[in-house]
Amino acid sequence: MNKIWTYVIIASLGGFLFGFETAVISGAEKIIQELWNLNSFWHGFTVSISLIGTIFGAIFAAKPSEKYGRKRVLQWVAVLYLLSAVGCGLSFNWPMFLIFRLIGGISVGVSSVVGPLYISEIAPASTRGRMTGMFQIMIVGGIFIAFLTNYLFAGIGEHAWRYMLGIMAIPSIAFIVLLKIIPHSPRWLMLKGRKEEAKAVFELLGQANAQPVEQSQEEKKEQPLFQKQYMKPILFAVLLALFNQLTGINAILYYAPRIFEMAGFNEELAFLQPIFIGGTNMVFTLIGMSIIDKFGRKKLLLSGAVGMFIFLLLVALGLKSGNTTYLLYYILGFIGSFALSQGAVIWVFISEIFPNAVRAKGTSLGSTTHWVMATIISWVFPVVVENFSSGGYYIFLFYSIMVVFSFFFIIAMPETKGKSLEDIQNNL
Repeated sequence: MNKIWTYVIIASLGGFLFGFETAVISGAEKIIQELWNLNSFWHGFTVSISLIGTIFGAIFAAKPSEKYGRKRVLQWVAVLYLLSAVGCGLSFNWPMFLIFRLIGGISVGVSSVVGPLYISEIAPASTRGRMTGMFQIMIVGGIFIAFLTNYLFAGIGEHAWRYMLGIMAIPSIAFIVLLKIIPHSPRWLMLKGRKEEAKAVFELLGQANAQPVEQSQEEKKEQPLFQKQYMKPILFAVLLALFNQLTGINAILYYAPRIFEMAGFNEELAFLQPIFIGGTNMVFTLIGMSIIDKFGRKKLLLSGAVGMFIFLLLVALGLKSGNTTYLLYYILGFIGSFALSQGAVIWVFISEIFPNAVRAKGTSLGSTTHWVMATIISWVFPVVVENFSSGGYYIFLFYSIMVVFSFFFIIAMPETKGKSLEDIQNNL
């Protein structure tokens, strides 16, 4: 079991870089807007360019992961993360910055598909929630470190943004080196008909008695995802990913310092508050991961939805009235509720509900939906806030209403805790 956890942690480093890449722009976005004199539309585009990359990464992740294997694709992703970090840190004009942020986004998109996919395929059913959830723990760890380094670099001068973005090169190099240790996914090997190699990996993982479904010759052929038999998992994956972003989580992570400045905090405090957000995110994700295999996916999602609705509504009302005394506590309440529920569950659930023959494609679809919505939410946020009176109130009110809709969707979701991937396949 210790060996499996080692492989899980290494594969999850892609999640750490995912989280760092996602949140680090929050410290640099205002500096960059002033540096290149961007209006609200092009500023939103600049922040969202990484998310546009995630869409492409998520869409195109399935095919290479099916052809070359999950491990090989993760190795390519690690190199792209390094290229993005170095390129962003050295950018001397706006177009160059956009290109390397786009590359970083592509890395995140591929990571969000292949990382959880690989982990779900090496994990035993009894601990799959916690193991796949390690990817989410690494994401929030990356977010926390990004907020922390943003705060530490914020006062060092006009080139602070270069250090904020460039420091990601260090964990990228570590990821490249450590990926050499992990084996290929045994279920991918089965999919490729490499039965003896798969058996050897299962033995290495301490799962010598594992009985994955061997693919027939027909199933080994490339199968289209959009078939009637796969409609249920497609619907669940797409809607969960959609509602995950309609909570506004990425807007809060991307624009945290600006939200606090809008609420009247000075610049130093505006950069300090996100550290509390990152810390809360990490603590409640750890709690969620520790109980996900005990209480199941649905109970976490339902309880989290109640908390998110309450705190988003309080943020909206606080911005409307101008009484932002407790704004930090409301946002921390939302972050804790999100981390315990949507944050803990999404990558676990999407990576486990599709059958082996189309798991890569299905995970790619769920991830693509997630990143399309993240792009829209993050691009629209500054446009609404900067151009409409009481824009902050209306946008947070919208997020709270979307959480209500998500609650009713979650009631209809299947519970997957404690079931093997093959059992879930049979049930759906």
